[in-house]
Amino acid sequence: MSTLMFYKKPVVLNKNSHKELKLVEKNDRFGFAKKTNSVVLAGVEFAEAAKEYPIVFAQMGQDKIAPVALLGFRDQENLFVNQQNEWDGRYIPAFIRRYPFVLAQTDNQESLSVCIDEDYEGLQQDEGKAIFTAESENTPLLDDILKFLSEYQQQFQRTEIFIKTLQQLDLLTPLKAAVKIDQQQTLGLQELLVIDEQKLLNLDDEQSLKLMRSGELGWVYSHLISLSNLATLAKRTVPAEETTTRH
Repeated sequence: MSTLMFYKKPVVLNKNSHKELKLVEKNDRFGFAKKTNSVVLAGVEFAEAAKEYPIVFAQMGQDKIAPVALLGFRDQENLFVNQQNEWDGRYIPAFIRRYPFVLAQTDNQESLSVCIDEDYEGLQQDEGKAIFTAESENTPLLDDILKFLSEYQQQFQRTEIFIKTLQQLDLLTPLKAAVKIDQQQTLGLQELLVIDEQKLLNLDDEQSLKLMRSGELGWVYSHLISLSNLATLAKRTVPAEETTTRH
């Protein structure tokens, strides 16, 4: 899953070329995520996300694993964006909320730059909240956005350490589950990982104490509890024949 998966025209935010841009904040802005069936989560989000989404672990390339919130079972299926492009869920993952802004590496640069998707229809010049002042300084809105992006990046780095811990303790195992959509259709879940609860219980006292003191044990159990949401997500899923009929 690419960090820039939603971004059709990402460019570095510039106080001169983007001086006139304004951000229109509206509820029906989530069309950009309509064809995304999972998004990356930071560990700090697990407790809230677990109330609505199944949290699993997905392979990102050969050597990288990341926790994701499942939003749908089929490719290009997001069951939490309705026909009005509103988010049909109480908690919106930070990966979604940060759009159209993102911290990303640009060409030949090691550090991260603040980028914006110029293709986003919520960026206008006639209405909305200003991003820069008339003097090309940050507005309070932009300061809040930059703070959010920075905190998200820090939490994502902390989550990467958490993943390495799970791998070192050999706690991840393939998810073996099939989701029943209706009487005729069952969807198999492939190439996803979950924490093996038995292996977790078999950890020695020192390993368990380290997980608890880091706060990561809470993340582990939020993940395990969230797996009950697989059945809830299945209830949102439209059978394939109905989807074909609607189109």
